[in-house]
Amino acid sequence: MRIGMGYDVHRLVVGRDLIIGGVTIPHTYGLLGHSDADVLTHAIMDSLLGAMALGDIGKHFPDTDNNYKGANSIKLLEEVREIMTSNGYEIVNLDATIIAQAPKMAPHILEMRKIIGKTLNTSIDNINIKATTEEGLGFTGEEKGISAQSICLLMSKA
Repeated sequence: MRIGMGYDVHRLVVGRDLIIGGVTIPHTYGLLGHSDADVLTHAIMDSLLGAMALGDIGKHFPDTDNNYKGANSIKLLEEVREIMTSNGYEIVNLDATIIAQAPKMAPHILEMRKIIGKTLNTSIDNINIKATTEEGLGFTGEEKGISAQSICLLMSKA
């Protein structure tokens, strides 16, 4: 068994869609990034890659490569799943937290879990996603950005 941890953060800006966990969430602001800036999916990918000791998403999908400009992070997660499968691992469980003052994430979390579970070929029961605010403190509390954390447990199929 192997454990991995991931963290990601993106700045909120006008003129971008807010995509978190593969779900487009209605909001005045979106996240700025080279890809679609899906902060949750990025944290999840980093936790999976970390559990396999294979670096991070910057190594696999560098922001200097125009092939990933505007990329759909769920498609990138599919590539990480293929890496995981080819290395003989499967998910035991994954737990993630979205840190955002606004908008409210609760109405979207079930759909996020479904998308992430389907993408990773695992039961929704193995995927937990929750959200919290920072009570107006820090960059997320001041609605300047959104961050996410993820931890996963992988098991070797061998």
